[in-house]
Amino acid sequence: MRWWPPRRRTKTADDAQQPETGAAALVKPVPRADRFTFQDLVAEATADIGSRPSRLVMTTLGTVLGIGSLVATIGFAQTAAGQIASQFNAAAATQVVVTPQEAQGRGGQSAAVGRLPWDAPERMMRLAGVEDATLMADVPLGGESITAVPVNDPSQPAQASPALVAASAGLLDTVTAEVQTGRFFDEGHDERGDRVAVLGARAAERLGINRVDSQPSIFIAGIAYAVIGIVDGFENRADLRDAVIIPVGAGRLDFGLGAPAELRARIVVGAGPQVADQALLALAPGEPDSLRARAPAASSDLSQNVQADVNVVFLVLGGIALLAGGLGIANVTLLSVMERIGEIGLRRALGATRRQIAAQFMVESIVIGLLGGLIGASLGVLAVIVVAAVQQWTPVLNPVIAIGGALLGAVVGWAAGWYPARRAARIEPVTALRGGT
Repeated sequence: MRWWPPRRRTKTADDAQQPETGAAALVKPVPRADRFTFQDLVAEATADIGSRPSRLVMTTLGTVLGIGSLVATIGFAQTAAGQIASQFNAAAATQVVVTPQEAQGRGGQSAAVGRLPWDAPERMMRLAGVEDATLMADVPLGGESITAVPVNDPSQPAQASPALVAASAGLLDTVTAEVQTGRFFDEGHDERGDRVAVLGARAAERLGINRVDSQPSIFIAGIAYAVIGIVDGFENRADLRDAVIIPVGAGRLDFGLGAPAELRARIVVGAGPQVADQALLALAPGEPDSLRARAPAASSDLSQNVQADVNVVFLVLGGIALLAGGLGIANVTLLSVMERIGEIGLRRALGATRRQIAAQFMVESIVIGLLGGLIGASLGVLAVIVVAAVQQWTPVLNPVIAIGGALLGAVVGWAAGWYPARRAARIEPVTALRGGT
């Protein structure tokens, strides 16, 4: 079956002078105004579709569900991937942690085989992609305690002391915390080893300190430290809310801190693998294997993995629904052909060609599929927007997906109408007018 008109040879001046012979001489050419044009074909097909609105609804329902499922699935996958990636970025994708490598001893105890330099933050800040860096170390108190005032009451029950952490001046910016009151210590306090302390919010509550303008002091292992601030809102080290934080310099002078336990750096999104590789060489150029760097995966990889996992499941379901919609269009179009055999015979008797009969049913199927695709794509986009609004997410959907979904509906209609149109074109006029198939 041919879907395009036959190519006509252009008449030459000699042909115009030659008289027409045979059947061509007996049939007058059809005037251009009386020819059956493409506009007439579309008008005939759409008029018949609109004459049965209930059937039209049932026919397009399958395509609407299929296209809607596909568009909504891709939209949900893109939105969920973007949301998960953004949350991951905010919480952990901007943190690189470097610690010494550990080895197991004979007694099963682990021991560090590497050592972080005391100037590690300055070295890290020279790397591209690093925004802030800080050293941290837990300071063991042994049997000593941390108190707000020295208490020598044997009858009072003993209370667990807050954890003591030594950190460098860039801690707040690195772990993204906020000063609740007072201030945080600076590099001058660290270099001089000043006896100043900053309290986590819960540690301050346990010690009974809620303001620092009165210059309160706490006693760490009997040594007086001036409390200069209270901090809260840690996004990456929530355990610091229960800790007392002192400068690294004070920890080395008063408690014999031998080496930092970890270096934590805040990086730009996506720079994790690069910073992790360069950090080992920057901190231990002679023995990079003595340190270990933990970096987050690139955000683009995470987003693509999440989107791919969600797409695999729901695209299969959308494809099944779309197949059901195509079969529905094919069945209804075939039924329409059987019901309109008399009409087909009459059209053929009046001069309609096989190609025009087939084209009419093909156009009907394509229009039904396109209509279902437009409605389905619109419902899919609306579903993504509604779900994202309810979940307070940012809806993400490529416009090409919505446009492609509508066009896919037309393709499904074309594929579904191919066989019914072919069958309608093969009906002979005499057989149709007699009422047979």
